[in-house]
Amino acid sequence: MEITQYIASLSEEGRLLAAAAEQAGPGASVPTCPGWQIRHLLRHTGMVHRWAAELVAEGHTTPHPDGGEPDLDGTALLDWFREGHDHLVRSLEAAPTGLECWTFLPAPSPLAFWSRRQLHETTVHRADAESALGGPLSPVDADRAVDGIDELLTGFHARPRSRVRSSTPRTLRVRAVDTDAVWTVRISEEPPQAVRTSAANPGTDTTDPGAGAADPGTGAADPGAGAADCELSGTAEGLYLALWNRLPLTAVTLRGDRSVARLWTDNSAVTW
Repeated sequence: MEITQYIASLSEEGRLLAAAAEQAGPGASVPTCPGWQIRHLLRHTGMVHRWAAELVAEGHTTPHPDGGEPDLDGTALLDWFREGHDHLVRSLEAAPTGLECWTFLPAPSPLAFWSRRQLHETTVHRADAESALGGPLSPVDADRAVDGIDELLTGFHARPRSRVRSSTPRTLRVRAVDTDAVWTVRISEEPPQAVRTSAANPGTDTTDPGAGAADPGTGAADPGAGAADCELSGTAEGLYLALWNRLPLTAVTLRGDRSVARLWTDNSAVTW
């Protein structure tokens, strides 16, 4: 995806999130975030938006503290969220291509990183807001879902802080049936190593090298083929939401050792 696509999609996702939150009301429970109500979701996501916008707009090159969550509720909280989201979108749109600021995952550039990260942050929390309404979720197109799976598997979980570990090596395969994207995730006592390949050309590593893939220069051997302990398959959208624990595993097709999938769902929650 291009930076302009990230920002345009971020703008739309924020509007959808606010609309769902307004319809549900601040006291509505958020099923995908146990213990949270819509007010908690708005405070958290709005805080993240303002934090990211400040990093981009002011060019902080070292970690910078967030401003904390506001003591707001109701209409005032919703207005605060919308203002912060608009400020984030404008900050990204106005940022120079050569922006220098702190990031926490490998990416082609800081501007690409923050545009991508805030899009997926907002998309996942938009799904949270819509889950409070109990109806269908707004769709995520396949290209964007594949990009989000890449960020999660080859970015977040390539870091030492990933808790997805196993004393016995395990292999999880993730197959998006509406695209040619296939990921193979090697789980061990070390951080998971994930490589994406093309179903049409399984010997070729197609992972975005800016996303933090394990050994992106090696043309990693097999991953779309060969044995896996467990395979999750489904649409890219279904896999994206299931891997972020926003849909249950029943939303995708599971083959093989269910305990490997459970290892993921029980340990894959991430923070920045």
